[in-house]
Amino acid sequence: MKALMCHAFGPISELRLEQVEDPVPGPGQVVVAIHACSLNFPDALIVQGLYQVRPPLPFAPGAEFAGVVEQLGEGVQGLRVGQRVAVFAGHGGLAERCAVDASRVLPLPDEMDFAQGAAFGLTYGTALHALRTVGALQPGQTLLVLGAAGGVGLAAVEVGKALGARVIAAASSAERLRLARQHGADATVDYSTQDLRRGVLELTEGRGADLVLDPVGGSYTESALRATAWRGALLVVGFAAGEIPRLPLNLLLLQERRVLGVYWGEALRRDPQGHLRDVRQLLQWFAEARLHPPITERVGLDQARDAIERMAARRVMGKVVVDVRA
Repeated sequence: MKALMCHAFGPISELRLEQVEDPVPGPGQVVVAIHACSLNFPDALIVQGLYQVRPPLPFAPGAEFAGVVEQLGEGVQGLRVGQRVAVFAGHGGLAERCAVDASRVLPLPDEMDFAQGAAFGLTYGTALHALRTVGALQPGQTLLVLGAAGGVGLAAVEVGKALGARVIAAASSAERLRLARQHGADATVDYSTQDLRRGVLELTEGRGADLVLDPVGGSYTESALRATAWRGALLVVGFAAGEIPRLPLNLLLLQERRVLGVYWGEALRRDPQGHLRDVRQLLQWFAEARLHPPITERVGLDQARDAIERMAARRVMGKVVVDVRA
């Protein structure tokens, strides 16, 4: 089978499309014939050795994908050969097949195609876990989303609206902000041309945002924290800007603010029942047409490496989906 392989942690450009052996399912595993794999920022980090998790080498990146169950390992129940499924495996999706623990596999709803299934779990799961479980976002509160045209950002815009919040989207261009508005943002701030703190305070009549979702990091984090309301909170989701910020702690003291970490992958492992509750909620919202996976680009497996490089350079919007069998 074909797979985009990482043989050593380092530059994304070192990924190679190769012929490798087909996987064999171990006990409790299934082999999925992959139809679509979406790209997420952790895919770029993991091949460079910059992510929290380092898979054994060699491996194929690609955290989430969708396809058809092809083989069942010993002891697997509740799944069948030929079943359409969505998978969050952490890696392995940029290949024609992947062996994965059955616990990581969910049936794909009839109304969801492979591309939507591949582009759904990680970003919407992260957004709902961050906003509802960690941030305790309440109806009527104001949510500020940084990087609002990225995969997690757009998911947070939609999930925030579904939870009843007023959503302010912040991004680095008018084009990106138009996309955020198309996904439900109530107001926008272009932080490439506007002062982020001032823009948010103007939009909230000086009060500030109750909750900030920050997958960007860098210099924007402190500005966003300064734009939070009394007892507001900032959710640390990631550092797409490439810099882990250092925050002056007096900013927390002066307004009784909070900074909260969000690690969806670890939360999934520690609380699988909570994850299933989130999945049921997200699928209900999808069925109600309240969530729209923002697939902005589709490429073949032979173009996946270049797409990961563009994503790492923050030159893509929404979700890029790799059509593995194109």
